Amino acid sequence: MKTWYSEITFSTKKRREVVDLTDEVLAEVRKSGIKNGLLVVQLPHATSALVLNEGERGVMHDLLQKLEDLIPTREGYEHDRIDDNAHAHLKSAIVGSSRVLPVVGGRVIRGTWQNFLVIEEDGPRTRRLAVFVMGE
Repeated sequence: MKTWYSEITFSTKKRREVVDLTDEVLAEVRKSGIKNGLLVVQLPHATSALVLNEGERGVMHDLLQKLEDLIPTREGYEHDRIDDNAHAHLKSAIVGSSRVLPVVGGRVIRGTWQNFLVIEEDGPRTRRLAVFVMGE
């Protein structure tokens, strides 16, 4: 079995935003040369999250808005006494920071509208996305 690892470094520009990294992830899978196996995508940060969803402006706006409805930025959280970003930690914990998808015939198996979207909740920051592919 072959393994391959790389990191995608990117910067966010706003405190809260959604960044579509689909093209970058798919390019890394092609570079791996692995035809059949598994793709693991991991966002190693505690205040941002990774989802698979449509990269359309309205959907991205709605994701940010619904997360804000569920976990408001200003709510008097305990952690805010230290960093003032408890909402970002909570949103990341609920949404998650990694995804695993099959690779078949050199292609990542995902739905037509499933893009790799990073939800930034504590920007602007320089972030990285780990891409690990294993298989044959």
